[in-house]
Order: sequence, then structure tokens, then C-alpha cells
Amino acid sequence: MISTSNSSSRRDFLAQSGLALGSLAMANTASANEPRFKISLAQWTINPELKSGKVDNLDFAKVAHEHGIHAIEYVNQFFMDKANDTTYLGEMKKRAADLGVKSLIIMCDREGNIGDPDEKKRNQTVENHRKWLDAAKFLGCHSIRVNAGSSGTWEEQVKLASDGLAKLTAFGAELGLNVIVENHGGLSSNADWLAEVITKVDHDRCGTLPDFGNFRIKDGESYDSYEGIKKLMPWAKGVSVKDRVWDGNANQSDLDYDRMLKIVLDTGFRGYCGIEHGGFAGLNESREKLEQARERLAG
Repeated sequence: MISTSNSSSRRDFLAQSGLALGSLAMANTASANEPRFKISLAQWTINPELKSGKVDNLDFAKVAHEHGIHAIEYVNQFFMDKANDTTYLGEMKKRAADLGVKSLIIMCDREGNIGDPDEKKRNQTVENHRKWLDAAKFLGCHSIRVNAGSSGTWEEQVKLASDGLAKLTAFGAELGLNVIVENHGGLSSNADWLAEVITKVDHDRCGTLPDFGNFRIKDGESYDSYEGIKKLMPWAKGVSVKDRVWDGNANQSDLDYDRMLKIVLDTGFRGYCGIEHGGFAGLNESREKLEQARERLAG
């Protein structure tokens, strides 16, 4: 005869096991149903409207939401004097949260060259960025994006940029934040150089923000966008989508969405692809093109 207590225990175990298996099945189904990448909006896309005052920085989350986009990437230029203003930042955070819009990145410009040959200037650049790390933490972002500006020979610029980035990354790591570099002109638009810099920093919190359209190194010189994205994706914490790309001979052409996004996805990336083209008037079209490519690649 089986005791009543043992029977109850067995029933409880089976019931709990069933619930656990059911929860696991639901989780697997949810995972299978999730899009292979998500879509965000980079603030630079609507920079004319922000600069003219047609759109207020505080309404950026609203603009994204109205166009069916639920994650955003800020540019510090549009609230340059507010990095330490917790009242203002609090309003930014509240408006985004009220709309269910997630804050991802602050793209930082005009704070000096992270690879400046002058050590004092380089260290000051690192210090200048620290307030943006604090602001990003406050807003709930995962990263700040910096530029890897430097000068000198290839090797000198690798050494200088990696030094500044390593110092800033250490501060970011203390806050649980990433410091990511966009290919953004000069040697940073040479994917081989930027990959060498990130490898030299050698920190999980130092990554890239590969930009489809920013592979023009200088007049008459460019890096193939498709090859460049493939090179930089191993460290990517996000992706910037532009609809014009470069070949290796300083020629531009229209983006092949399927070809490029397959490169992105083949690396295992499942994060956000940020729209950074098309302007205010083209936001819906830009989002739809990404959605359509995502659907084609899901098959």
C-alpha cells in the first residue's frame, strides 16, 4: 500500500514538473517568435528638425513611438548642457518610460579626441566623457558611443586610441556600461584599423557600433561596407543602418538590405539595428524596409 503522504508528494511533484515543462515550452515558443533583430531610431536621423526646433529633444521618444519604433539612441549634441541636469534627464527618462520606449545609447561628439597625441588632452577627453557615462546610466542605456579620433601613423594611432579607450572603458565597466566605437571617418572607417584598436583594448565592455554607410576614410578612399561590417560585427553592441554603402574604390551605391542584414545575423547578433537615414519624412518607410528584410530573412 502506498501511503497517503507519499501519494500527495508524488502528485505535487508531477504537478510542479508539469508547470515547469509548460513554462519551458512557453519560453521556447516566445524565443522562437521573437524577431531576429529589433529596430531602434538614432536621433541623428531627424537632426534638421531637432536643430531647427521643430522637434524638441524631450519629444524624441514620442517621435519614435508615433512611427512604431520602441527603442532610441540619443546624440549628446541635442542636450549638450544637460549631462549633469538630473531634473532634465529625469523628464527624458519619464517620457520614454511612459511610452514604453527603451533608451539604448548616447552617441557622444565634441568632447575631444580619445586618441589625442597630447597625453593631457587625451586624458581630458576621457574625463569629458565621464558625465555622459553617468547620464547613460541614469537614462537606462547600455552604452555610450565615442569617436576614435587620433593622428600620426597607423601604429601610433592604434596605440593612442586604444589607450584612451581603455581608460574610458574602465570607468564604464564600473557602471556596468559599454564604451563602443563607430566607424566615423579617418582611420576609424578602415575596419582593419578599428578591429586592431578594439583587439588591443581587449575588454568585454569595449565594442563597436558598425555603421553601414560610414566607410569613407577620406577623399578617394573607402573600405567596402559589406566587408567592413563583417569585420566589425564580432564586437558589435548595436548596428547603425544607412541606406547607402561604399565599395573599396570610393564609390557609393544603394544598400542591399538582405545581403547586409544576413552578414549581421550570421554573426549571431540579435540586438537593435538603429535607423539613421531617410529623415523625418521617411521614418515609416525606413522602418518598413527593415521589417520587410527581417521577414524575408526569417524564412
